[in-house]
Amino acid sequence: MEFLNDLGLFLQISVQMGTHILLATLGGILCEKVGNMNLGIEGMMLMGAAFGFSVALSSGNPALAMVASGFAGMAGALIYAFITITLRGNQVVTGLVLTIFGSGVSGFMGKSLSGKALPESVSSVLAIKELPYLSDIPVLGKMLFSQSIYVYLSLVLAVLMYLYFKFTRPGLSLRATGENTGAADASGINVTLMKYVHVLGGGFLCGLGGAFLSLVFVPRWQDNIVAGAGWIAVAMIIFSTWNPLKAIFAAYAFGVLKGLGFTLQNTNLELFGSKLVFSPMLLDMIPYVATIVVLVFITMHKKKEYQSPGSLGVPYFREDR
Repeated sequence: MEFLNDLGLFLQISVQMGTHILLATLGGILCEKVGNMNLGIEGMMLMGAAFGFSVALSSGNPALAMVASGFAGMAGALIYAFITITLRGNQVVTGLVLTIFGSGVSGFMGKSLSGKALPESVSSVLAIKELPYLSDIPVLGKMLFSQSIYVYLSLVLAVLMYLYFKFTRPGLSLRATGENTGAADASGINVTLMKYVHVLGGGFLCGLGGAFLSLVFVPRWQDNIVAGAGWIAVAMIIFSTWNPLKAIFAAYAFGVLKGLGFTLQNTNLELFGSKLVFSPMLLDMIPYVATIVVLVFITMHKKKEYQSPGSLGVPYFREDR
């Protein structure tokens, strides 16, 4: 029974470690499905984390803090969208610049936020809540039904995004734009509007993902609080093959590997009478090495469902149509 309880706690932490990755991955999928490769996810997450935490401190309102974090990510996405869609700039370079810009903004804001903790009115609402009866289910109860409302929000958004892609007319237009922008334009789709709306929506989700760290997981301000999660999200987009439901599995698998390293670091194991000591640095490498292995596997298998949208990363010049 103790083992099941420990396993449930481990999976509970793993889900939390994957939630910000899931939100950022969903934001990246939304951008890339419309044909724009945004490598600025890290920057948008940092902006969302900083603005969300700042608004939470000043207002004490968790909903307002979450909305502010989303709009901060959206502001970063607007810069990216203007350069890459309107000015037709290089998407890779613009994304990298956005990451540097977001790091600078969060670093500047962090000088006044460092060491501060969230007010009780925010942390109590976003804290882990146990759902009656469901949280008592062995293993799954802790994993799925003893979480912050933020975790449930990320799961709902993933399902809604999948349904949007598959069963709605705007979702079909989105996919058409990402696969062949010229053909979508010729069929009457306003590709500029389509790109702007979804790139900004993706930025909103990335901002929410960053704020999960500063509002729920930590919850206090730390410099470079995102710690490279935006780059992992870029890999998870490919890992999930641009499918929001697969993104849930991809993000939580990363969380499990991250949690495994943390658990082994604090576990005393013996082999043939000798104590095994795991290097913290090697354990921290586990989820990243696994991500590289999976990406290599996906790249080697040229299945159609593994391929990126046809117009991904290609600036659209209507005159060349």
